[in-house]
Amino acid sequence: MPADFPPWDRVYAFFRRWRDHALVKEFHDRLRARVRERLGREAEPTAGVIDSLSVKADAIVGADSRGFDGGKHVNGRKRHVAVDILGLLLGVMVTAADTGDRTAAQVLLRQVADAHHRLALIRADGGYTGSLVEYCLAALALALAIVKRSDDRKGFVVLPKRWIVERFFAHLMRSRRLARDFERRTTSAEAMIYWSMTLLMTRRLARSDSGRA
Repeated sequence: MPADFPPWDRVYAFFRRWRDHALVKEFHDRLRARVRERLGREAEPTAGVIDSLSVKADAIVGADSRGFDGGKHVNGRKRHVAVDILGLLLGVMVTAADTGDRTAAQVLLRQVADAHHRLALIRADGGYTGSLVEYCLAALALALAIVKRSDDRKGFVVLPKRWIVERFFAHLMRSRRLARDFERRTTSAEAMIYWSMTLLMTRRLARSDSGRA
């Protein structure tokens, strides 16, 4: 811990209390609204992007919340996220890495739709095709637009709007605590992602304030 911090057990006690009472998410969401408004947007988004990222888990992560992602060859956990078109986090769910994207998306998108009533469109890659499209429209009044890669394109291709969530994942991997999953509980892993984005948004707001001064 930094020298000017209290003992680690007291710091962790605050973190645990804020995590369990959803205060970490509340701090984050208030800042997200301020960042959006500062950029000339409405506080509530109308469109977003969903994706997932599998990351290796530390030995401390128990077998009950870890798995093997055969597609990415990763033994650990999977971060399912929904972001707005500015790349700001709308919702996150951490699962075992062998959890299917469409299965997790049903839960995550319901949470996001309940929290953001103006949300009307979510973009996703081909891994979210199938019954999920009909589910989102019928149960959530949410249009799920699948952005597919063209068969005649070879090599690395940046898909329209998909780069937004890829940039988000890149930011997470720059946070040392998030380079892999070190948390015993998935709720702690989710809280750490909210903290990482909170730090990013506070820096953005501080820069804009200093530019105005």
